[in-house]
Amino acid sequence: MLLLHHSWLCFRSWLAGMLSVLLGLVPSASSNISTSRPNILLLMADDLGIGDIGCYGNNTMRTPNIDRLAEDGVKLTQHISAASLCTPSRAAFLTGRYPVRSGMVSSIGYRVLQWTGASGGLPTNETTFAKILKEKGYATGLIGKWHLGLNCESASDHCHHPLHHGFDHFYGMPFSLMGDCAHWELSEKRVNLEQKLNFLFQVLALVALTLVAGKLTHLIPVSWTPVIWSALWAVLLLAGSYFVGALIVHADCLLMRNHTITEQPMRFQKTTPLILQEVASFLKRNKHGPFLLFVSFLHVHIPLITMENFLGKSLHGLYGDNVEEMDWMVGQILDTLDMEGLTNSTLIYFTSDHGGSLENQLGHTQYGGWNGIYKGGKGMGGWEGGIRVPGIFRWPGVLPAGRVIGEPTSLMDVFPTVVQLAGGEVPQDRVIDGQDLLPLLLGTAQHSDHEFLMHYCEGFLHAARWHQRDRTTWKVHFVTPVFQPEGAGACYGRKVCPCFGEKVLHHDPPLLFDLSRDPSETHVLTPASEPVFYQVMERVQRAVREHQRTLSPVPLQLDRLGNIWRPWLQPCCGPFPLCWCLREDGPQ
Repeated sequence: MLLLHHSWLCFRSWLAGMLSVLLGLVPSASSNISTSRPNILLLMADDLGIGDIGCYGNNTMRTPNIDRLAEDGVKLTQHISAASLCTPSRAAFLTGRYPVRSGMVSSIGYRVLQWTGASGGLPTNETTFAKILKEKGYATGLIGKWHLGLNCESASDHCHHPLHHGFDHFYGMPFSLMGDCAHWELSEKRVNLEQKLNFLFQVLALVALTLVAGKLTHLIPVSWTPVIWSALWAVLLLAGSYFVGALIVHADCLLMRNHTITEQPMRFQKTTPLILQEVASFLKRNKHGPFLLFVSFLHVHIPLITMENFLGKSLHGLYGDNVEEMDWMVGQILDTLDMEGLTNSTLIYFTSDHGGSLENQLGHTQYGGWNGIYKGGKGMGGWEGGIRVPGIFRWPGVLPAGRVIGEPTSLMDVFPTVVQLAGGEVPQDRVIDGQDLLPLLLGTAQHSDHEFLMHYCEGFLHAARWHQRDRTTWKVHFVTPVFQPEGAGACYGRKVCPCFGEKVLHHDPPLLFDLSRDPSETHVLTPASEPVFYQVMERVQRAVREHQRTLSPVPLQLDRLGNIWRPWLQPCCGPFPLCWCLREDGPQ
C-alpha cells in the first residue's frame, strides 16, 4: 500500500509538472496583453444615432463593415457619451474626465466652439491619452475633425492644436463640418448672423434717414457728421449681411496638415478620398508600430457631403447615403489593415460622439440620425437618445468574438483602457472619471466599475444613473427640456434643446426610471408605483453631492469671451482677409 501511495504521489507530481509546461507553451489572452502593446485604431462618427447601424437593430440601413466589427469583437449596449454635443464630448473622450472638470462647457448657451478663430479650447494643462501614448513610444495621429480649439493669442500660436495635445500628426478640419460650409438652409450660425446684421442695418438706416429729415427741416439741430457715420455703418452692415456666409466658409471650412493650411476653403468632393488616402499613408508608414490613430470622421454631420456613387443608394435619403458611405470608409480602413498585416495586432474601437440630431429636419425630410428605442437626441443632456452611442471593440485572438455587454460604460473609459494597454500610467494628480474596460471586455469581470454616471447639459447637471449590480440601473432626471411643439419628441424650430431658462423643467421630485425594464424612459416611477423610490432618490442625491465635492472652479472655455470670433486669431493661408489656397492633392 505504501508503494502504491508513493507511486500515486509521483504520478500526480509528474502530471502537474506536465500541465504547467503545456500551459506555458500556450499563451493566454492575458499573457498576450501583458507582453505586447497593440496598435490602437479609434474610429469616431459625428452625430451618428445608435439606431442607424445594423448591429444595433437597424434592418434597413446597410452597414456591413461596422456590423462585421461587432461580429468579430465586443459590442457595448449601454455605452454613454459624457455630453450630448461634440466639443464637450470629445474633450471628455480624450481626457477621461467630465468636460465640466476641464472647463469645456458653457453657462450661457454656447454649447460648442463657435469659430475656428475663437480663443477657447482644450486647456494646455489637460492630459490626453495621445500625450501619454506618445511618451510610451507610440506614433500618434489624428485624421478628421478636431473642434477643440486652435489659437490663444495669435493666428499661429496653435496652443490648442492637436500637436500640442500629444499627436505627432494631424490632417483634417481644426473646426467642424457645418451646414454653413455648403450654404445649407439648415444653418448653425449664418442665418442668425444675417438676421442680426439686417436688423442692425435697418435700425441705423432709420436713424440716418431720421437725422437727414431733421437736418433738412431744421427740426433736429445736428451736424452732418452723425448722419454720415450712421449711413456709413448702415452700408457696412448691409454688406456684412451679404458676405457673412462667404466669411464663414473661408473662416471655418478648411483643411490643415499639422500646422499648415492645405485647403481654404475645402473642396468637399475631394475630402473623403483625401482622408482615406491619409489613413492608408499613416498605417503604411507606421506598420512596424506601435501606433495610435484616431480617425474622427466628418460623417454624418450636415451638410452630409456624399460622393456621387453613394447618392440615392440608401432607403433613407441623403442621410442614409452618408451613413452607408461612412460604413464603406470603415471597410476601406479594415482592408488596409489586412493588406499591411496589422489586423491581429490592432485594437479597433468604433463609436459616435453623441446621439443623432432630431431637429435636423426640413419639411418632411430628416437629415439627422435615428436613436432607436431611446428618447431624445443630440443636445439633450439627460435623455438616452442624446448620450447612448455605439461602442464596439475588436482585437482578434484576444477579445472574444460576438460578446455583448449590457453594463454601463462610458466614452471616458477609453482613456484608462488604452493608457494601460500601452504600458502607461493613469495620471494621479487629477480626477479621472473613466474606468479600465479591459477586464469587462475580456470577460474576467462581470460588472462595470461605474456605479454612478452623471449627465450634464453645459455646466448644469440634468440627470444621473445608478447601476445596482445584479439588480437594475436607475435613472434620475432633475431637469428636462420642454419639447416643442407640445407632444413632440424634440425641440423642433431650434437647433438643439436648451439647458436652462424658461424652456426647461425642474422636477421636484425628480423623474425616476428603471432603465433595465424601461430603456425607452416612457414610464415615470412614483412613490406609489415604486416601493424603493425614496431610497433610490436619497442614494443618488448623496452620490451627486459626493461628485460635486470633487469639482474645482476652472475657466469656462465656451463662454462668451472664449467663444467669439477674433480676426487676429483667424487662421489664413494668405494675408488676411485673402484666405484662399490649394496647396496639395494628396497625403504627404
